[in-house]
Amino acid sequence: MQIGTESRNKTIAAVSLTVLALGLVVWRLFPSSPSPSASTAITSSAAVATPPTRHVTSGKKSASPSVRTLDPTLRLDWLKQSEDMKYEGSGRNIFQAKVEIPQVVQKVNTDQQAAPVPQLPPPPPPILLKFYGFASKAGEPRKVFLSKDGDVFIAGEGDIIDRRYRVLRITPVSVEVEDVLSNNRQSIPLTQG
Repeated sequence: MQIGTESRNKTIAAVSLTVLALGLVVWRLFPSSPSPSASTAITSSAAVATPPTRHVTSGKKSASPSVRTLDPTLRLDWLKQSEDMKYEGSGRNIFQAKVEIPQVVQKVNTDQQAAPVPQLPPPPPPILLKFYGFASKAGEPRKVFLSKDGDVFIAGEGDIIDRRYRVLRITPVSVEVEDVLSNNRQSIPLTQG
């Protein structure tokens, strides 16, 4: 089998990748013995997990150098301390975004009677006429166009409209009308319509 020069680079790359792949497969299938760093980690964690010992010298107890323990056993004395603790917070709910302000409720003294409020008579009903303009002929008194509920009335000063309203005075911008049933007077302005 002949290998040409044009494919020689490709062949070298394929062979080197094959060797690398075989090396990775062997390394994954047959792991070597534990590394020295792993054995050191195992022994150091075992040393930390052991409780400190106390030495007795000449009748005095002395503790070994302070070593923090990572003892996984359940400490019932610590659990009892936490059970006996009572939480006395500030009353604020940490799960709410806004703070509620307590409202002060004032007690009303029932011994003192409130003074009765005098009942005022109801206001008179409004006059529902609309003033649209003037109707005038030469030599006649001035008259106005007024409407109510679709009905149009032509009236001069002193005339009664709709058997209820009297025209008192006509001015260039308004008309003054009186309700003869309730003696209510109202000035109605000129409206555009």
